[in-house]
Amino acid sequence: MIQWTQAAAPALLAAALILAAGTPPPVGAGTVLVPGAQSETDEKTVTELLAEFDRAEQAVKKRDLEGVMALYSEKYNYHGLKKSDIRKIWKDLFDNYKDIESTHLFTRIVSVGPAGNVEITCSGNVRAVSKISNLRVPVDSWYGEVHYMVKEDGAWKIRGNLGDVQSVLPFGTAPHPLF
Repeated sequence: MIQWTQAAAPALLAAALILAAGTPPPVGAGTVLVPGAQSETDEKTVTELLAEFDRAEQAVKKRDLEGVMALYSEKYNYHGLKKSDIRKIWKDLFDNYKDIESTHLFTRIVSVGPAGNVEITCSGNVRAVSKISNLRVPVDSWYGEVHYMVKEDGAWKIRGNLGDVQSVLPFGTAPHPLF
């Protein structure tokens, strides 16, 4: 079991500064369990979760829409967005951008409920090169988002994100529908 320590603070601060500055993270960042992250689940589950996100990352790099969608639950719901809505968002991203990359920094992984579902606290970003301008642009970013994960057909899937569904989001915030 991994416990939160003050040693994780510098890594988390560095990650926040990287995200805020909009600069790319270190090469190969992908999905990272931040050193000192809090984990209240078994190592097998952590390994499986990291593998699912890594598979989704590889699917993004290959522009494999079905591979990306495999990470989303059939019952996905995030601020009213369903899996079909997320499919359209990813399709539009693939149509309009190239060299899509993302970073996911996991700071907390906790098993919840009798079914063994998991909450992952994640900060990160998605960035890509616009096919129109040929410039690298930020596509999405998030801080402290909590992915709600369920096991379906033997694989971990995002069911949604924790928090109340608000009809109007607070000023300065946006939904984070991407993984």
